[in-house]
Amino acid sequence: MSGNGKAPDGSITLAEMREFASFPAATQRYIRRSLDVAFHRSDVMELWSRDVVEAASIRAQARIYERIPELKAMIPDDSGLEQVEPFMAPLISMSAFDLAQDRLTSFSAFRFLYERLLGAGARPWLPGAFCAAASLPNLHPDKRRALLQSISEAAATAIGWSNREPSFYPEWVEKVDIDSAAS
Repeated sequence: MSGNGKAPDGSITLAEMREFASFPAATQRYIRRSLDVAFHRSDVMELWSRDVVEAASIRAQARIYERIPELKAMIPDDSGLEQVEPFMAPLISMSAFDLAQDRLTSFSAFRFLYERLLGAGARPWLPGAFCAAASLPNLHPDKRRALLQSISEAAATAIGWSNREPSFYPEWVEKVDIDSAAS
């Protein structure tokens, strides 16, 4: 902590990196892929598609993620019901797609991804979207149970949320052949 009572930016970034590292490898891969799809960071098909099934999933994800700019613009300022429905309905649909991919296995992984997709302003709405999407019948009952049990009471009933934007956006890193790197 610095003298003003705030954590230095580097320690926050390090905490985000630690959180990302705590996720299973498949979750980490899906988060990196999703950020590449959302932000058009690379040739997604070339980088992430391992087979025709994954290619189809990436194409579907790209179609669903086309709504991200619209969603970011609609994030409600408060809990006024007139702002909630136009925002939450597409957010739940997008969340349901991501949860059905079977790679986001917990609320923390979902929150990590969606804070980066939509920004800090979406934080208050993420528990509701997660619970709604995790409750939908398109998921196997065991999967629904595991997802819903992954959200802590503190996350579900928070009285406030940070407005600090995420600082760590994980990307693909090429593997280095240690033998060739040493020579």
